Order: sequence, then structure tokens, then C-alpha cells
Amino acid sequence: MLVFLFWLSLLGSVFSYLIYPLVLMCLPKRKQAALSDPVKEGSWPKVSLIVTAHNEESRIREKIENCLELDYPDLEILVASDCSTDATDTIVGEYQEDNVLLARAEERKGKEHAQYQAIMRSSGEILVFSDVATAIPEDAIRKLVRYFADPSVGAVSSEDRFVSRDGGVVGEGAYVRYEMWLRGLESARSGVVGLSGSFFAARRSVCVDNWDIYSPSDFNTALNSARAGLVAVTAPDVLGFYQDVADASKEFQRKVRTVIRGVTALSRHPEVLNPFQFGMFAFQVFAHKLMRWAAPWFQIIFLFSSLLLAGKGGIYLLALIAQLAFYGLVLAGHLYPTLRDHSAVKIPYFFVQVNIATVNATVSFLLGRRMTVWTPSKR
Repeated sequence: MLVFLFWLSLLGSVFSYLIYPLVLMCLPKRKQAALSDPVKEGSWPKVSLIVTAHNEESRIREKIENCLELDYPDLEILVASDCSTDATDTIVGEYQEDNVLLARAEERKGKEHAQYQAIMRSSGEILVFSDVATAIPEDAIRKLVRYFADPSVGAVSSEDRFVSRDGGVVGEGAYVRYEMWLRGLESARSGVVGLSGSFFAARRSVCVDNWDIYSPSDFNTALNSARAGLVAVTAPDVLGFYQDVADASKEFQRKVRTVIRGVTALSRHPEVLNPFQFGMFAFQVFAHKLMRWAAPWFQIIFLFSSLLLAGKGGIYLLALIAQLAFYGLVLAGHLYPTLRDHSAVKIPYFFVQVNIATVNATVSFLLGRRMTVWTPSKR
């Protein structure tokens, strides 16, 4: 039994990170319309850009100015105010002559509820969602819309780029590169299982039908695309820039909130795991989401089974030594923060931090904690 647990936990530990992408690489790619086919000039669909905000008086003006500089022939701008109590709504009102609309949620029920108020007021054929903290390049909307020339595409995700306080680009480490690579593999098969929540676009029909204010819109929009027989794809040529979190100590809690919201969404829509209804998309959700959240629990079992079997030597002893060395690097990085400047420590440290946040979030969810109300991270 102990040997079985050893091998099962090893499989579970690496499944989402290693086996899953290998499986995707072996699967045939779906047929895609050529991106080089441009939307004919004069036939650009109307786009509604929805910016979600809660008490953003210090940043909303800069965001609106960024939106007004976007190069798109038929763009409607709406600010979805999540029951803001500061000067956010007043500042938005100053831009009425620039056709910036305020869609205020009178009850604070969270980000998705505020977005839904804006969806109901919008008139665009394509809806683009963005956070206040995200700076959108001038040509980004045109690039996003080009992907919808493919009738099989229901939603399009940008790729995130973090900007440090001194203006340099960060977040280009191995983990981010891996996630973007994995997203590309999914996009080429049955579609990504989660969009970039800070900047993505979708067809109006995907958003109006089955919008769930209690599930993260980045996941729910991908799910709704699959429901409609469409795919959610990634756009590697469309970037969204935003600063890293101002208080690094709060990054851990942000990760916890993200996982709790993700687990909540899956618990509300368990049908997405049914392969008879969603085909390969169901497998992708299982492998990328469910098995990713289960990975730290498998890793705990793997460590203890290795410890108990180490006396047999061989692979069991080697597995224990490898794990102790790995976690030793993490502990050293925790005790001596300067060591995290080196990739050999930085990558394991970040990986373990994510897994600890996942364990925290899973336990919190099972104890009844939910994260409906949304408070933007200060950047």
C-alpha cells in the first residue's frame, strides 16, 4: 500500500506540470482561420470596452486617458463601478463629453456583478474587459478583434506583462514563460481554460448568456465559449501591462483569493468536467485546474511515503534526498531573502509559495470561506 501511495503521489505531483503538456503536444491541433486575413476596412465590429473599478479615484483618470488614446474606429467605453464610495464615479462623470459611460452597481456584490451591469448597458458586438491597473497598448483592440474573424473563436485573452516600480518589465521568469507556453498549447487544441482576468475580449453572445456573478469572469467566459461550441484562445501579440503589487507581503493573500475563487467556480459548474458534454475541454479543465490544485496534497503524500520507504534504498532513498535538497533551497531562500535573486532558489521558492497558497485556499474553501466581494490589489 505504501509503495502504491509513493507512485500515485509522484504521478499526481507532476501530472499538471509535466504529463498534461506532453499529452497536449501529442494531440492534433484544431483547424484555425488564418490570422493574416484582416477584417475589411469599414467593417470593424463595434467594441464596448468595460473597465471594472472599485474606489479607484487615484487611478481612474489615468486609465480613462489610456482608453481614449486607443486606436479603434468604433469604441464605446464604460466604467463598471462596483458601488464605489470615493470620487471614482465623479471623475468618470467628467468624461461624459468623451462618451465615457458610467455603469454603477448600486449593491456591492463583486467584480462580476459590476461587469454585468456594464454588459447590460453596452451595445458592442465584441466586449473587452480590463482592470484599472492594466495599461492597454494603442493598437491592442484592433489586434484582439482580428482573432474574431475566425467564427470558431468565442473569447480572446491577452498576455500579461508586469512592470516594476522603476519601469522595468518583470515577471519574465521561468514560471511565467511556462504558463504562457502551456496556454499556447491549450489554445491550439480545445481552447484555454482561463483568460487573463485583467484584459480579455469575448463575443457579446458569450457574455450575455450564462453570466455568473459568483464565478471569476476569466474562467466563466472560457466555459461559456465551450458551451456555445466555441473556443477561447490566447493572443501572444496582445499585451496588457500592469505594475507588480505595491506591498509584496500581500501577494500571498492575492494567490489565496485567486484559488478560492477558482475552486468556487468549479464547484458551481461541475458539469464542465463531463467529457461527454465538453469533450477535450473537460480534460483540460481537469488537468490544468483540478490537478493543479491537488498537486500540493500529492507532494505532501510523496514526501512522507519517501521518508517511510527510504530504508529500502534505491529510488525511494534518491526521491527523499532530492526532495530534502529542493525544500532545503526553499528554506534557505526564506531565511536569507537575497538568495532569491538566483534562479536556483527563486524558482523553487515561488513554486512552493504557490502550493502553500493553494493548500491554504483549499482548506479555507472547505471551511466555508468564499471570495465574492472584490478589492483590487494596490499597485
